[in-house]
Amino acid sequence: MNIIEVKGLTKRFKELVAVNEVNIRVERGEIYGFVGLNGAGKTTTIRMLLGMIKPTKGEVYLFGKSVRDVDWNKIGYLVETTHSYPDLTVKENLLLFYHLRKLENKKCIDEVIEKLKLYQYRNVKAKHLSFGNLQRLGIAKVLLHKPRLLILDEPMNGLDPAGIIEVREMLKELSTEGVTVFISSHILSELSKLATKIGIIHNGKLVRELTSHELEREVEKKLIIDTTDNRRAEEFFKSRGFSYRFNGDKLEVFEKDFILNPEVISEMLFSNKIIPKTIYVFEEDLETFFIRMIR
Repeated sequence: MNIIEVKGLTKRFKELVAVNEVNIRVERGEIYGFVGLNGAGKTTTIRMLLGMIKPTKGEVYLFGKSVRDVDWNKIGYLVETTHSYPDLTVKENLLLFYHLRKLENKKCIDEVIEKLKLYQYRNVKAKHLSFGNLQRLGIAKVLLHKPRLLILDEPMNGLDPAGIIEVREMLKELSTEGVTVFISSHILSELSKLATKIGIIHNGKLVRELTSHELEREVEKKLIIDTTDNRRAEEFFKSRGFSYRFNGDKLEVFEKDFILNPEVISEMLFSNKIIPKTIYVFEEDLETFFIRMIR
């Protein structure tokens, strides 16, 4: 079942087309990473997903229903900056949202405090929290009612490396329980470790959509080789018809078998009296892949 279905979504602000004919489908349990430069249309799309702004054209369906008719108790969302009541403690902020959501078991407050590593701050007023812990509190509010769909705009903002890892693992665990996650982030390396599908938006258009398996196949991989005699090494590769190129003062080899087993080419070079100084596998990261796609 498509938990999110977006058809021809378009948003114009006078002459500016912020989002242009975007189509997205996200199935149950998927983690959909939404990638784009600042101003690409990520937040505008998310605001339309949540009914915060009205599309110029197109439709949004959540759980098979129009966004106008959806059951919001199934959805948790975080858009850009988190907001909390500064003079209330962490626990009081969560208690307020507990009542606003009309929940019936206060154990969920302690559970989410524990899950987000906020226990030592439970009695600290929000105005005294670090930005990272304010972000944790924002995520705690999102998870309080155990939603089946999470729509998160830059949830990693302000988190330290340990916090990023904790949130990543938590979202992975939730997805195995059937929770669907739609997440935008400028920390592209994190999305590559988290998302099961990635959508790349640029100048308001969805320019590419691919699964994590497709991403794994399409990122550029090569073997970087530096020897005591790179010209001889080049002649060796050429005579055997290997796919290679010179890049600066090093050789780049693109043969898949050698990328998977670099020790094989090392032995071949040694046996031909060409001494390797450096051999390592280079794999393009998501940032580089992203820039290559939008160009």
